[in-house]
Amino acid sequence: MSITIEQLEGPQKITWCTGCGNFGILAALKKAIVSLDIPHHQYVLVSGIGCSGKIPHYINLNSFHILHGRPIPVATGLKMANHDLRVIVHTGDGDCLGEGLGHFIHAARRNVDIAVFLHNNGVNGLTKGQFSPAAPRGYVSKTSPPPPGSPMEPVNGIAHAIVAGATFVARGYSGDQKMLTELMKQAITHRGFAVVEILQPCVTWNRKLTWRYFNERTYPLEENGHDATSREKALAKALENGDRIPIGAFYTGEAPLLADGLSLPDGRLRDHRTDLARLQELLEEKLV
Repeated sequence: MSITIEQLEGPQKITWCTGCGNFGILAALKKAIVSLDIPHHQYVLVSGIGCSGKIPHYINLNSFHILHGRPIPVATGLKMANHDLRVIVHTGDGDCLGEGLGHFIHAARRNVDIAVFLHNNGVNGLTKGQFSPAAPRGYVSKTSPPPPGSPMEPVNGIAHAIVAGATFVARGYSGDQKMLTELMKQAITHRGFAVVEILQPCVTWNRKLTWRYFNERTYPLEENGHDATSREKALAKALENGDRIPIGAFYTGEAPLLADGLSLPDGRLRDHRTDLARLQELLEEKLV
């Protein structure tokens, strides 16, 4: 049975700032889910800390709101316990590329069958505008006053995902609903670790990465003949910085899933029942 927009109406009032790029991300997520023939009960959202972390509060889906930097390992556990679930992570550049970077890299390396939507506005908006791991060099904030502003290069989430082994890597823009919705659909249905970095303005704190900034610089990879089956070409595009920002599918491929290499009971931990008597015997053997 198809899911309707009305069924996805969230239980809480949205508290993002007026004009925030997260509104476009939420709208695209709803459109993607409505257009896919997947039962409502099979979706699970997991989010971390930050403005992106509020997504589960604003959409009617099974959800977990987790500690800072930890949504990916929790999502991994959910998928390992029940392979039928469509597990979607919503995480921000501060949440994922800072404290959560190690989890991000290893989930890509393991090819965990989940979709990660990485909201990137280059700033820690929820905690009042400190520069994030994705802030460009020279970015001026409360924690990086001039000169020289942020004294380092930003973390490149797309490049990290490609090198680590993610099998679907893309970049969307919250101002391009059509492309973003399609990329989300591809990520949700992809068999493997799927990453969609989503460029979005923080209208309150980031005066550099604005709607105009992204509108003037983003361009679609598909219209420029990009070969998404080549990891080398994908990485070259991921390292492209400057006045032109590519959006679209950078890389898509195949690799064994993490679950394929694990000895799971019929592939479904959710159906496993522990033999408590045998467990007690093992514990007593260890104590002898």
